[in-house]
Amino acid sequence: MASSTVRSGAERDVQAAEVAGRLLDSAQQLSYDPLSEVDWDTPLDEDFHGASPEWSTLYGTSYWAELTEAQRKELTRQEAASVASTGIWFEMILQQLILRDVYAKDPTDETVQWALTEIADECRHSIMFARGAKKLRAPAYRPHRVAVELGRAFKTLAFGEAAYAAILVAEEVLDVMQRDWMRDERVVPFVRTINNIHVVEESRHMKFAREETRRHLAKAGRVRRRIHAFVIAVAAYVIVTSMVNKAVYANAGLDAKRAIAEARGNEHHKAMLRSSCAGLMEFLASAGLLTRPALAFYKRAHLI
Repeated sequence: MASSTVRSGAERDVQAAEVAGRLLDSAQQLSYDPLSEVDWDTPLDEDFHGASPEWSTLYGTSYWAELTEAQRKELTRQEAASVASTGIWFEMILQQLILRDVYAKDPTDETVQWALTEIADECRHSIMFARGAKKLRAPAYRPHRVAVELGRAFKTLAFGEAAYAAILVAEEVLDVMQRDWMRDERVVPFVRTINNIHVVEESRHMKFAREETRRHLAKAGRVRRRIHAFVIAVAAYVIVTSMVNKAVYANAGLDAKRAIAEARGNEHHKAMLRSSCAGLMEFLASAGLLTRPALAFYKRAHLI
């Protein structure tokens, strides 16, 4: 039994190295430099949205029906900037999680080299998101202080499948909405370019996160699996509920109190989130990570 366990563990390591090698080849063939790929010089065209209107937190509400087209476009620009700011926050957490995971490991190993490549991608993405938010004329939206402190604890303590599955959650939710935005001709062109870059490069990150989640889960016992299932769900809840800062409404010139109330009860937006996470929930279920306590948080975040 012991030799079988060792052998299966060695096989998983070989498989991980093979996946990492393919991802390294893909990165070499198709990667972007946002500083040169994105049109940073053309002034913001206010005739465009910042995101697909259907992804706005107010789309489908009575308040949305009352807004002028100019107000709707400004709101989606502020919301897109808030999503970008949340992305920067989590990418900083992600980079620290990966660095801790590969610390003192063999740098000649393909998995370590891919991890460093992913960190380099995330650094570029964070700068790209920051410049994009600035061009959208938005302030630096930051998560609530509680979320920031929870993130600080998570990046320090999370390991194994908890770290990689949480990375996957953040990337999967962004991936679906950004695929819509990058194809939508109503969205300002430079934002479409940013989303295209992120979707292409994050597809490799998601592949790696899935493989690493499976690999770490193979070594996890029942108690650890249940604890990490709960931790991942809490992380998902904090990430998703932090995406659109409540300050976007006032910054878009709206009645913030009314906007927050209508956004909170917006069934259309909740349905969009659930739809975007269908594949993610299927993966988590197949990995045994949809325990009853975890499901409670996914439901609160409207991910299932």
